Amino acid sequence: MPVRTFASDNNAPIAAEILQAVVAANDGDAVGYGHDPYTERALERLREIFGSSSDVYFTFNGTGANVVALSCLTQPYEAVICPATAHLQTDECGAFERFSGCKLLAVQCENGKLSLENLKTFAHTSREEHHVQPRVVSLSQSTEFGTLYDPVELRELCAYAHAQGWYVHMDGARISNAAAAQGLGLREATRDLGIDVLSFGGTKNGLLGGEAVVFFDGSLHRGAAPFARKQAMQLASKMRFIAAQFLALLEDDRWRTYAAHANAMAKLLEGRIRKIAGVRITRPVQCNAIFATLDRKAIETIQQRFFFYVFDEHLPEVRWMTHHATREEDVAAFADAVASSLGN
Repeated sequence: MPVRTFASDNNAPIAAEILQAVVAANDGDAVGYGHDPYTERALERLREIFGSSSDVYFTFNGTGANVVALSCLTQPYEAVICPATAHLQTDECGAFERFSGCKLLAVQCENGKLSLENLKTFAHTSREEHHVQPRVVSLSQSTEFGTLYDPVELRELCAYAHAQGWYVHMDGARISNAAAAQGLGLREATRDLGIDVLSFGGTKNGLLGGEAVVFFDGSLHRGAAPFARKQAMQLASKMRFIAAQFLALLEDDRWRTYAAHANAMAKLLEGRIRKIAGVRITRPVQCNAIFATLDRKAIETIQQRFFFYVFDEHLPEVRWMTHHATREEDVAAFADAVASSLGN
């Protein structure tokens, strides 16, 4: 039986139903670049979920989705406000800035969450040509620390941003985990709270690979989205295979089933870890991520059996993540390895 890692939901296998959908779509020819029945059905299904005015564009990966979404909302003299810990800022190699010519305004904030006070800092930016102009607020749900904005917080942030004439983009690489944790539907967790554009993640929730950029009002991108996607090298020639995955993910709310399981496994692991002397959980466990500090030698010992990342080398702080295929026996074996490494 293969050993599960606790490094990232990117390491998870493809969910069985998703893989079956890809195989089923691999039957005969289909017109390329999204002019196929699978893509048409997937786009229609997403419009049913998010609203008929939604305009949706499939991409290969999360970086591509963020670049396409944000570049359609900004001019080169404008800027995007985001947490300093945002994937957009820390793990996308400056892709958005290179592609768009825009600046990221990275904000230090607690547990990866923007606050109203953070946004107020930029509310009175000079309109002189010497300064970039804030245009978009980008936030992650769940955050890079596995924490969540509650619906009230999101409504307030969106309302404040809109009052300044700003758009709000959500990096939803793990929006399924967030919605499942809060008992919300996908629309309830995004559009209904005031989000303008969503990068809807699939890869971290059972897909082989695929994300969707969802403009909740198609006029927001002013006709730019198809061209931005092509220039960003995110236009799939065999798009039916991305679309087929999304159709399977959305059928019977599989997105929720997969994400809820990942969240439940994280809670199970948290319960085991909290009983181990020498481990301190450092962040609220609200989705499928656990952050903790422990002895450096113990980390090295555990890593001989299980792969995971040290998130902050200085503390050291580790990140342990679960996913749709994590099993209870994986959690038990991992927790036992942590306990053993600390002499428990």
